[in-house]
Amino acid sequence: MRRSSVLTIAAVSSLLCGAAAIRLIPQLSSAQAAQPQNAQPVPAVAASSSPASRLKPASATVPATLKPADLPSLSPSLSGVSTEVYTAKRGESIPAVARQYLHRTAYLTSAELSEAIRAVNGQASGSNLLRSGEQITIPGILPAPIEHTVAVAKDFEVRAIYLTGIMAASDHGLRIIRHWREVGGNAVVFDIKDSDGSVTIPFEHPLLGKHQIYIHDLPKFVHFVHQQNMHAIARIAIFRDERLVIEHPELAVQSKRNHQPWRENGKLVWTDPSQPKVQDYDIALAKFVAQSGADEIQFDYVRFPAEGDQKDAAFVFQSEHADSTQADAAQSEAEPCKAELTESTKSSPVGAADNSPGRKPRVGEKKENTSSRNTKSGACATAPRGPQRSDVIIAFLRKAYAELHPTGVLLSLDVFGVMAWQRPVDLSHTGQDIVGMAKYCDVLSPMIYPSHFFGMDNIAHPGDAPEHFIGESMQRFELITKGRDVVIRPWLQAFRWRTKTYSPEYIKVQVATAKEKGGIGFLFWNAANDYSKPYEAMPEMRAANAKEKDKFFRGDELPGTTVKASLTPTAIPTPAPAETASH
Repeated sequence: MRRSSVLTIAAVSSLLCGAAAIRLIPQLSSAQAAQPQNAQPVPAVAASSSPASRLKPASATVPATLKPADLPSLSPSLSGVSTEVYTAKRGESIPAVARQYLHRTAYLTSAELSEAIRAVNGQASGSNLLRSGEQITIPGILPAPIEHTVAVAKDFEVRAIYLTGIMAASDHGLRIIRHWREVGGNAVVFDIKDSDGSVTIPFEHPLLGKHQIYIHDLPKFVHFVHQQNMHAIARIAIFRDERLVIEHPELAVQSKRNHQPWRENGKLVWTDPSQPKVQDYDIALAKFVAQSGADEIQFDYVRFPAEGDQKDAAFVFQSEHADSTQADAAQSEAEPCKAELTESTKSSPVGAADNSPGRKPRVGEKKENTSSRNTKSGACATAPRGPQRSDVIIAFLRKAYAELHPTGVLLSLDVFGVMAWQRPVDLSHTGQDIVGMAKYCDVLSPMIYPSHFFGMDNIAHPGDAPEHFIGESMQRFELITKGRDVVIRPWLQAFRWRTKTYSPEYIKVQVATAKEKGGIGFLFWNAANDYSKPYEAMPEMRAANAKEKDKFFRGDELPGTTVKASLTPTAIPTPAPAETASH
């Protein structure tokens, strides 16, 4: 080929690349159909005068299969984006070249980059083969994937959904994020480390070693979230870490009987929360994520194991002197609650069953001596002398908060919803002293899924009484954190487990009740990342807000954001896997 021809091809390719780089991200097709799958109807669960009484029988939708042509493409918009010419080798294909270049480009998946390569080089969609020696232009080359935290006030009203790490890194996950933004969401929670110990990002640490990576470039992913004008919340499961205790059994809770790693109901899953090496590992991971541009670090499982043979469990802090620095420092933070909360039930708090889609392990499933948890109105039981589990948790949070806050990120904590009842048995097992924890975080996110209050308040089907349990939980959390300058932003139920009334109306009742009782923002949890009901409810709530100001939420947006979302939602595929237990 002549030199002049090569120059001509290069010039044309550059022009095509420039056009591709500034094109708008296509919207998801609104023509995607859905097929209804009806559930069994049930009677109303509350008096006709309450919002909960208007809940309808649940139904699910199974959307049509997405065609490859519907895949959206990412338009790189970082400053300094350039192109590079690549000479194909024998047997190479466009997808193979895309996988090779992905980490160097502004694209998030190899499928997106493959489509961009085809577009820039004038090849038909779906074509893959390359000739030996063929020169192609690679678009979206980055100088360096650097992203910074977008700081917001702690009372910024977050409207978020949760995504697993593997989902967040997929083409489907990117479509979910875009669609959530379209219907009125402004944030996404995504896994950095789940309770099985899997770390989803490249991270080097002596305790981690080689691991499966899903989000290959965290700064790039956070940049994508920021491009959608959304708040990026990185979830880290702290002390429940199955991988860590299997690879490093010396860091697990120990059995007093056999001096082997302790098991919770037969499962080896819990690290020792008082083990300094474990704490340092989790803080190091959180700092790395903060420095990669995340806006908020969310700690989950920041507690002690609550099930299993508690008397057989041995922890490092128990072998330390009672006057240790950690115990003394934390003890001074623990204060008796001043809220007038009376015990509403004598049964132990019951969370989700082992196969629950919204799993956060139960607190104290065995019956306890009721005399140990009786409290008088206006006062809380005094903790026994000596170092307590709550001392360990508070000391850890003090250290983590001191190291994370200078980076500009917010720190939020997931806590058991039942901790609002302030029962001594719950505190002694989990170590979650809400009053003390509130001092070392910006946001508390109680998990107040109605279906998880089974056996409480003499309500036979708590999953069908969202107004009661959301309202009661939020009111109690507001009382015990009064004057603590902490935001209460609850996790709400976005799954049908133990409820026959799960619907868009069910979503709306939860959001309205949480806001009425003082909540700021909300997080929706679905382990399978199926948010079909919130997708339907959000535009309806926004429309209601337009008629009655702030009826469901204020509608906070990031600084400089222009809202373009439609009040009419478009269809989006929902994940096929069944809801699994992971939260």
